[in-house]
Amino acid sequence: MNIIERMRPRSGLRVLVTAGASGIGAAIARAFLEAGAKVLVCDIDEEALAEFAALHPDAGILSADVSDEAQVGRLFDTVPEVLGGLDVLVNNAGIAGPTGSIDELSVEDIRRTLDIDLLGQFLTVRRAAPLLRASQNGVILNISSVAGRLGYALRTPYAASKWGIVGLTQSLAKEMGPDGIRVNAILPGIVRGARMEAVIRDRAEAAGMSYQDMEAQYLANISLRRMVDPEDIAATALFLASPGGANISGQAISVCGNVENI
Repeated sequence: MNIIERMRPRSGLRVLVTAGASGIGAAIARAFLEAGAKVLVCDIDEEALAEFAALHPDAGILSADVSDEAQVGRLFDTVPEVLGGLDVLVNNAGIAGPTGSIDELSVEDIRRTLDIDLLGQFLTVRRAAPLLRASQNGVILNISSVAGRLGYALRTPYAASKWGIVGLTQSLAKEMGPDGIRVNAILPGIVRGARMEAVIRDRAEAAGMSYQDMEAQYLANISLRRMVDPEDIAATALFLASPGGANISGQAISVCGNVENI
């Protein structure tokens, strides 16, 4: 196998992508499909699932909320039927959570953010572990955020969950490494798309600023002075699942243009 071949995932990988019908998840799912993988996508957005299925009829789709243990159970009951096993789990599901000072946030909003962003990854890995142990190419990719290495004022539930994902990743890498399973976290920065636009808008409102001024403030804190594309995250995911990434585990890899502060 030459160096170029080592950079490509093996054809036929069995891949599950949570929240894979839109945004970063859809970019990752598409990339694995293009690489010859069998892909199952779950999401809670029925409309996005229908659109993804129409564009990618070869992919499996299923509605599932990863913060709900029963729904995660049904999802993993389906995985062997649709994929025949599991080689790669992409834990992408997450929400932006509330924006505001800590004393203004409701316990309900805090708990919901932690349940989806962090507990959801625990629940999926818990069910995926036996399937990944049976694989010869076991890979877990946990999507965290640049907020998983930097403090994030006014977004404390989100940042706390993303730091938690890094801790989960490093712990699982040690626990599952002897089974040949590699576990890494990808930390996206400011990713172009509707979700980031909503985050910037909410923070601008909280700070009493215009959207344009808040966006400029975000970009000023990125060394490369630009946002990243969902496909940048997808390319990193493909590499980490490829033979080229065979000895990368327990890492928190930022794909962010070097965000200096948020």
